[in-house]
Amino acid sequence: MPKTKTTFFCQNCGAQHAQWVGQCPNCKQWNTVVEEVIQKEEKRNWKTPSNTQKVVSKPRRIQEIELNTEERIITRNNELDVVLGGGLVKGSITLLGGEPGIGKSTLLLQVALQIPQKVLYVSGEESQSQIKMRAERLQNEDSNCLILTETNTQQIFRNVEEVQPDVLVIDSIQTLYTNNIEASPGSISQIKETSAELIKFAKETNTPVLLIGHINKDGNIAGPKILEHMVDVVLQFEGDRNHTYRILRSQKNRFGSTAELGIYEMLSDGLREVKNPSEILISEKDTDLSGTAIASTLEGVRPLMIEIQALVSTAVYGTPQRSTTGYNLKRLHMILAVLEKRAGFKLGAKDVFLNVTGGIYIDDPAIDLAVVAAILSSNQDIAINPDVCFAAEVGLAGEIRPVSKIDQRIVEAEKLGYKTFVTSKYNKITSKNHSIKLILVGKIEDAFATLFA
Repeated sequence: MPKTKTTFFCQNCGAQHAQWVGQCPNCKQWNTVVEEVIQKEEKRNWKTPSNTQKVVSKPRRIQEIELNTEERIITRNNELDVVLGGGLVKGSITLLGGEPGIGKSTLLLQVALQIPQKVLYVSGEESQSQIKMRAERLQNEDSNCLILTETNTQQIFRNVEEVQPDVLVIDSIQTLYTNNIEASPGSISQIKETSAELIKFAKETNTPVLLIGHINKDGNIAGPKILEHMVDVVLQFEGDRNHTYRILRSQKNRFGSTAELGIYEMLSDGLREVKNPSEILISEKDTDLSGTAIASTLEGVRPLMIEIQALVSTAVYGTPQRSTTGYNLKRLHMILAVLEKRAGFKLGAKDVFLNVTGGIYIDDPAIDLAVVAAILSSNQDIAINPDVCFAAEVGLAGEIRPVSKIDQRIVEAEKLGYKTFVTSKYNKITSKNHSIKLILVGKIEDAFATLFA
């Protein structure tokens, strides 16, 4: 009988250590190193092979390699297909992470019920009756989805060999365990081993695998960081549980762009795809209020109209407050310094609060001009015409800089009914037949004179 060995893993970053230490040298976290039992033995395949032959790979010149287009499975969930880059690539591993109760299981069960191919949905957290109750709320009667409640990977692979599904869904990776090692489910070594088995299965059988991953208190996917390196796609499901809207982002995608965005609305009968994101990013109001401005931004190839809200007030306490929601705080400090130094607005002794509505975080510099307009509107207490939208970057010298894909932003503003579009005069606008009125400015002073003259 082989001798049982133990090793020490950091529960935060997954680093392996020869002995216990109080502070992990890799991530500098205290009291995260725990001892786990491992069994050093020959790693077995995801299934027991009968007569396996070794396939020897040989190096080839790059000119001799044939370029093949990845074969994809369309999920019929348009938002997910857009974020994935056109559907599930066969043989790929997709990891979906998010906070508890945000709707990860609902999303993947809804996708599993919509896919026309045979899907095996494996749950280690819920019983079959619980999944049936959720499926009835989703109101999808005609489905080719099979439900399995199991956590042992060897048992899962036996069912996979019998069923031979086209898509495999695992909920969740932290609940699985394998007999190859003697560690508890959810431990670092079990997550690494079960993930390796699933990846080997996906690549050998050309079957796409969807994994659900829990997150830790820092918002990162629980388990070793190598898990995110091993998989092909990492998706993040975000949102506030007190609100109905959810955002699906791609943090890693080997088969497409990571700049795409999917937006859903959580309803009693499942997740509704939001075709026009501007309907949730722009709030409804009866009267024109100061401190609001509409910005045109891009998420991947999708133009969005978002609302920027600013509140400027006299500082009651000694130190003025600066607070942002959905926007970079350091960039707000830079914009306030530019307004003070280059444009002469005295904002150093005032509190400034900035909010991007809809619960979305924007990192696009093209919303700088809308941020400036909202701040100046609140400071002057003059409302901006709601038919005006902005798209330009603000430089440190106070100049209004051009942004990319300006024509797409203008077309989207036209489509949504805006009458005026304010941007940099240095933009190269290819089309001159826009029905929307274009106001081209070069400095912050020009924008201020145009809006509040």
